[in-house]
Amino acid sequence: MASDNLNGLKVAILVTDGFEQVEMTEPRKALDEAGAETQIVSPKDSQVKAWNFTEWGDTFPVDMPLSRARPDNYDALLLPGGVINPDTLRALPEAIAFAKAFFDAGKPVASICHGPWTIIEAGAARGRRLTSWPSLQTDLKNAGAEWVDQEAVVDQGLVTSRKPDDIPAFNSEVIKLFASARGLSRQAGAE
Repeated sequence: MASDNLNGLKVAILVTDGFEQVEMTEPRKALDEAGAETQIVSPKDSQVKAWNFTEWGDTFPVDMPLSRARPDNYDALLLPGGVINPDTLRALPEAIAFAKAFFDAGKPVASICHGPWTIIEAGAARGRRLTSWPSLQTDLKNAGAEWVDQEAVVDQGLVTSRKPDDIPAFNSEVIKLFASARGLSRQAGAE
């Protein structure tokens, strides 16, 4: 991947305790290496704890508490999965409002594994073709989405992926999608 094609791009990573560690760390690393500025945004004020496949993982500092985060300050959104994280986020009106603002503004969003639960709550699944962890396919179909079993799917400014094994394909598509929208949000906000 090009080392500088995301220079100037600011990406919010919306998580709370229980996100799948590799689904945050690997995309974040790819985004950072491509020149983006990534920030963990969370309803937790100081730190969040990851889930690492079958047990608790590492703790990460929160860069921006959700209570102070403004979607206008970001160009794109990353929604890691895990089961606990998106299940908690989808019950928090402020988290759903934050995610919905990206869709409403036409900003690119990337989501993996169980992350699409947040997309469903934000009302942004309908009419989109996407993928997820297989157990979400009925939820997504009921929300009006077309669910497909592919390692990475890009549709209408959204890239989705199924699981940690798909991260290389996911990262590649995320970089491409986010590069195509670099700077759009702040330009639009300045008008």
